[in-house]
Amino acid sequence: MQQDIVFSIFLVFAGATVLATFALFTRQPVLIAYIALGAIVGPYGIGWIEHPEQMEEMSHIGIIFLLFLLGLDMQPRALLAVLKQASTVALLSSLVFFAGGFGLTLLFGYSQMDAIIIGLAMMFSSTIIGLKLLPTTVLHHKHMGDLMVGLLLIQDMLAIFTLILLGVLKGEGDMPVWQPFVAVPILAASCYLIVRFVLLPLIMLFDRYQEYLFILAIGWCLACAEAANLIGLTYEIGAFIAGVSLATSPIAQFMAISLKPLRDFFLVMFFFALGAGVNLAMLSDVAIAAICLALMVLALKPVTFRVLLQNSSERPELAWDVGFRLGQISEFSLLIAFVAVESQLMSDKASLLIQATAIITFVLSSYIVVFNYPNPIAVSDKLRRD
Repeated sequence: MQQDIVFSIFLVFAGATVLATFALFTRQPVLIAYIALGAIVGPYGIGWIEHPEQMEEMSHIGIIFLLFLLGLDMQPRALLAVLKQASTVALLSSLVFFAGGFGLTLLFGYSQMDAIIIGLAMMFSSTIIGLKLLPTTVLHHKHMGDLMVGLLLIQDMLAIFTLILLGVLKGEGDMPVWQPFVAVPILAASCYLIVRFVLLPLIMLFDRYQEYLFILAIGWCLACAEAANLIGLTYEIGAFIAGVSLATSPIAQFMAISLKPLRDFFLVMFFFALGAGVNLAMLSDVAIAAICLALMVLALKPVTFRVLLQNSSERPELAWDVGFRLGQISEFSLLIAFVAVESQLMSDKASLLIQATAIITFVLSSYIVVFNYPNPIAVSDKLRRD
């Protein structure tokens, strides 16, 4: 039975409350509860929510707000400095991850095209997992937070390039491969000018009205996200640029605090939609390959980041920390799988392999971080850092 949106949201948050309570009592990460809930009540489970597409579209807003809040705490000069260091590490690591995914997929008998696309999907790490499990003090005020943001932003650019490449392979690509690299500075310059000559004067004039500042922040975030999408970038990159352009504003921290509950609301939906989208009946067809691919990712990514970051003069402890926090594949990997299947470049079985690998790496990577590194949802008081 197809449900209306109110009933669907009720199921998500009522169910999340029950499973999150159980997860906390059993000392498990609450992210696992949200994913499990999607699998249980989604179309391949009980079926109480037969069409989770609406929830998935809404959940994407949470990622947009997440990147906007990151930008609010990232000064432009600090961002440029960390991008210079992170670019080499991001590019070299992506080559390693592609080679690992491509080679292992071929060993399991998948076609060469399936192996190429799966290899591409393995290159990226999850922005949501990586940054949600990073303490706010580390994310906003320490070098490791800046470094992780830089790595993830460069991976976002590579993901855009990958999506363009898939369009070229199908023969329908109407966007030149250089366009994203030109679009970023144009969007950044435009945002800077609008903030300086329009938004900051408005903020100074109406800074006593908190409701107005809240609406302005949301409107600016979504406007830049939509502008980025129109010129060939992702919503996330547009939202991040929107945040960075406002970072020097005196009310940037107020905006960040105001939007945090809204971000968390939509992120719960993201993890629910992730669990609801997995076809449980077909998992047995890809189970062994998915487990092997996930274990390869979980082992290869921390080691690769550790070696590359240490060679970039980072401390071994920081290099391991970053490596384990980025030791999963990405929500972009799921998008690549969707686009490739829609373009008939990849088999449904290979797409399911990417989805299953994403679930496994999300879950196991969360366990590794929650039980070993400081994070906001740690079950241990010693590791819990907001």
